[in-house]
Amino acid sequence: MSTLALITGANKGIGLETARQLGQRGFRLLLGARDARAGAAAAAQLRQQGLNAEPLLLDVASESSIARAAAEVSARHRTLDVLINNAGVLLDDHGKPPSAQSLAVWHDTFDINFFGTIAVTKAFLPLLRAAPAARIVNLSSRLASLTQHSDPQSGIYHSKDAAYNASKTAVNAWTVSLAYELRETAIKVNAAHPGHVKTDMGGQSAPLELADGARTSVALATLGADGPSGSFMYLNEVLPW
Repeated sequence: MSTLALITGANKGIGLETARQLGQRGFRLLLGARDARAGAAAAAQLRQQGLNAEPLLLDVASESSIARAAAEVSARHRTLDVLINNAGVLLDDHGKPPSAQSLAVWHDTFDINFFGTIAVTKAFLPLLRAAPAARIVNLSSRLASLTQHSDPQSGIYHSKDAAYNASKTAVNAWTVSLAYELRETAIKVNAAHPGHVKTDMGGQSAPLELADGARTSVALATLGADGPSGSFMYLNEVLPW
């Protein structure tokens, strides 16, 4: 039986393209989406391309939704080979400095980008442990790098969407901790920077296409036994924390 991958936020953008590329490699696909209609439409699109895809109603900000999704996957599939925590938001008001961002922006950003990633991973970890050699990919960003944010010569030095950046820094810390917890298993856990991609979040002036943005997630989802765990990657490059 082919390997099974769950991608959150997979009804559009990088998530959908990641699913497409994995499907082209023979993966069975679960497209996590908080909107049932959007998820069904995305799955139908991939099936029209000959790929094995089905929607999964999954709101990463809702513990009850996550629990229902995990129970459904457990009942239907028993194991899960790949989890890609792709769902995310950027809610910062670009016209305001970090100290002026509202607490609501901070809470809502962390609820989805950070706590949602943890909640989904915890719910599906038993299924990942049941697979022969599962892979967990957490979508991060170069904007999570404290090293680059502290360097005036860095290209992101002036990019201070503080709530988004900090939420992805926290995702990196979670990645390191989970990789350590699972170090004696065959499961690999890594964080991926997709690049600056033409999406709703990245804007249409971004230099990279969707196909480029999915490449790092796909590479980390298909790592061999000798691949890294606990790393922060962009394509074949290890990024500074």
